[in-house]
Amino acid sequence: MPVPHKLTSSFVDNGILYQAHQFQVPLKHDDKQSQTITVYARELVSLDRQTQNLPWLVYFQGGPGFPSPRADGQSGWLKAALQHYRVLLLDQRGTGLSSPITHQTLESMSSDEQANYLCHFRADSIVKDAEAIRKHFNVEKWAILGQSFGGFCSLTYLSLYPNSLLKSYITGGVPSLTRHADEVYQATYQRVKQKNNTFFRQFPQAQTLCQRIADYLLNHETYLPNGQLFTVEQFQMIGINLGRGHAALPMYYLLESAFITVDKKETLSYAFLNAMLAEQAYQTNPIYAILHESIYCQPFAKNDSGKTESTWSAHRVREMYPEFNYQTGKPFFFTGEMVYPWMFEQMQCLKPLKEAANKLAEKQNWPALYNLEQLKNNTVPIACAVYVEDMYVEFDYSRETLANISNSQAWMTNEYEHNGIGVDGEKIFNQLDEMLNQISQLPNHQ
Repeated sequence: MPVPHKLTSSFVDNGILYQAHQFQVPLKHDDKQSQTITVYARELVSLDRQTQNLPWLVYFQGGPGFPSPRADGQSGWLKAALQHYRVLLLDQRGTGLSSPITHQTLESMSSDEQANYLCHFRADSIVKDAEAIRKHFNVEKWAILGQSFGGFCSLTYLSLYPNSLLKSYITGGVPSLTRHADEVYQATYQRVKQKNNTFFRQFPQAQTLCQRIADYLLNHETYLPNGQLFTVEQFQMIGINLGRGHAALPMYYLLESAFITVDKKETLSYAFLNAMLAEQAYQTNPIYAILHESIYCQPFAKNDSGKTESTWSAHRVREMYPEFNYQTGKPFFFTGEMVYPWMFEQMQCLKPLKEAANKLAEKQNWPALYNLEQLKNNTVPIACAVYVEDMYVEFDYSRETLANISNSQAWMTNEYEHNGIGVDGEKIFNQLDEMLNQISQLPNHQ
């Protein structure tokens, strides 16, 4: 059981009570002698429903490595959810106010200590934290909502503790259960290329602008405001935005204003470089870079060589797609959400974590994240929003997975990109809620 810490940070805003909770949980849930870490969660409930016996809904944020949203309960999916639930926004371990992992908090550890610590921050540990909190609140069963990586966590929860769950909402987060990271990136590189082609067709001038920026970086030492050398590879990584709805136009505007003239010479503006630094969330949320590939690592996910470790999968698979390695005079392509070993050589806040990141990339004995037999015989109602053109989670692999999970239904749509819940969350939540209501009315939930 987690040890609660009483917090006084509660407040009311627009008829909604926001209540903070903080717990001490084991770093290693299977070790009674384990050190503890802090896990933070924020409870939201409408004041006019506060005394009602509402069911709970736990939200798992995308990532990995990002905290739960500091959101306004008057809009989006939260507005819809608060009509029916008491909502718990969980800062997954290592994020937000939950014993945050940064280069600062890890700097006193050796690389071995860093790696040994970080390997306990995957979905299985996140779910065990949530399960311990459920028991602390004495909640018999609660519902879960997982966005992106949060959906991965949801399938882990359904694998480990199905009897604790009322129902499961998943948005843009149905992963392959058995495919190695190599297969995942072989598919997503192709998706990223498609998104590039779409972007450059819409904004023809953008290709010229990108080549000018890339060529400038190849020929001029250019530094970001934190003193970090800015490279073509880093510039390419802003392509992660191509998988988000309503991001293309802001990206073009940013490119359009990249250059200024100083003393009759063109140079990249401070505003542009500052924006490029702001795009590097890996600096403040290193879990995303360090553990990203490990979310695909488990005993039954092997590559062509029979290996389960990632060994920097996206970096290796990139060599199958040479168009992503920019050369002057050739078309420019952005990359996507992939992570690379050179990030730990170039990015200021990742440099202290380089050795630990390499150790985790070579780690072989990751535990299983999913119970395939349990999911095959699942009885918990599951409703998923699956995005046909998702750049982050391969649509074909999502369909493959859902075909092997009982009691699940999917709304497959090209109306939204991966971040649909952030764009039109109220509609998406209500759509999934209606699907779940229909599933619950079927005989034996089948």
